[in-house]
Amino acid sequence: ALPAWCGEYAVLSNGFRLAAERHEQVGNVVRLITGAAATEISADQIARFEPDDSAPPPLMPPPPVPAPAVNPNPRELVRQAADRHGLPPEFVQSVARAESGHRVGALSPKGAIGVMQLMPQTAASLNANPFDPAENIEAGVRLLRDLLVRYDGSAQMALAAYNAGSGAVDRYRGVPPYRETQLYVDRVLGDFLRRTAQKDIRTPSFE
Repeated sequence: ALPAWCGEYAVLSNGFRLAAERHEQVGNVVRLITGAAATEISADQIARFEPDDSAPPPLMPPPPVPAPAVNPNPRELVRQAADRHGLPPEFVQSVARAESGHRVGALSPKGAIGVMQLMPQTAASLNANPFDPAENIEAGVRLLRDLLVRYDGSAQMALAAYNAGSGAVDRYRGVPPYRETQLYVDRVLGDFLRRTAQKDIRTPSFE
């Protein structure tokens, strides 16, 4: 392991900056460490490290921080966020399953992060830390709700925009002819219909 100690920023290849007290690298995995918390990220996603000169290091160690409670269950966070935004929990669970399999540490080759696979720039526009599961899921569900409103309740168009971007949906006036996006829409809706059938839930309107 190769440790480095200082207040610093990890600058990702897409320009997103992550603050940390220090980092360690083992092979192709970099651990960004702040206090007792650590986030793992592929070294390929990091362009460089920059020192944080905004404040001098403390002369004394900070007082101990109580250990956090048990990490929340991502599925429960998804259900709570769906309830807050008035979306069927089964629908949002299907999105989370297709995006990351509900995995907090999921990182796509394109740089999408966490349970609902937010790109760093998307997370920044939603004022969310994509590495925080609660913020990641809340922002993802809020984005999904906004897309459903934008496309008049069309689940197909909202899902296509979540996957490929609103620009592509607007350009093609519907689900764009991208195989990845078409398969994604079919996968989410198929899983959603299975979930509602298993629970004998009437498929809801998204209006």
